[in-house]
Amino acid sequence: MGAVTADGSAERVDRLPKQDRSRATRQRLLEAAVACLAEHGWAGSTVSVVAERAGVSRGAAQHHFPTREDLFTAAVEYVAEERSTALRALFPQGAAGDRRAVVSALVDLYTGPLFRAALHLWVAASNEEQLRPRVTELEARVGRETHRIAVDLLGADESRSGARETVQGLLDMARGLGLANLLTDDTGRRDRVVAQWAALLDQALG
Repeated sequence: MGAVTADGSAERVDRLPKQDRSRATRQRLLEAAVACLAEHGWAGSTVSVVAERAGVSRGAAQHHFPTREDLFTAAVEYVAEERSTALRALFPQGAAGDRRAVVSALVDLYTGPLFRAALHLWVAASNEEQLRPRVTELEARVGRETHRIAVDLLGADESRSGARETVQGLLDMARGLGLANLLTDDTGRRDRVVAQWAALLDQALG
């Protein structure tokens, strides 16, 4: 019998078939890891802390993720994939030329707990030799996927001169807005910047 959380979620997990239990436990660990990283940073996010938050034993956590680095890189990757799926789901029929809505959705990717967690992971990777290559590879993969989504949703023709750099500039700008939002509520300025970028994209991408 696993640990039971206040809402009984762990108990419900234990009633599932073994394979589904394992998958559910893994997902809870990943979600708990991202939440811990966003709230406590790298130094305060140990495997034990994550396991307790997820309602599982440390041994169960290490069964799924043998090392701390395995756990946290997998966690950020998992949520990044979830966010990519959610972003595409916002525009199931395409963005229909509404570039402002696309820019706003892309900026939102960099203002939530995922970005905060990823930022802590980047800082840790700059000092942790074991972590750095994993995070570098992860960020490259996530960056490529986000760029592909942005190109599709914006209707950008990358054969046009400067189009690729324009889309990448948008993503770099969105990351910068995310950094600014870490310290203060930057909603007002962010809305004005989003509107301006949407207008610039209409000019640059046609």
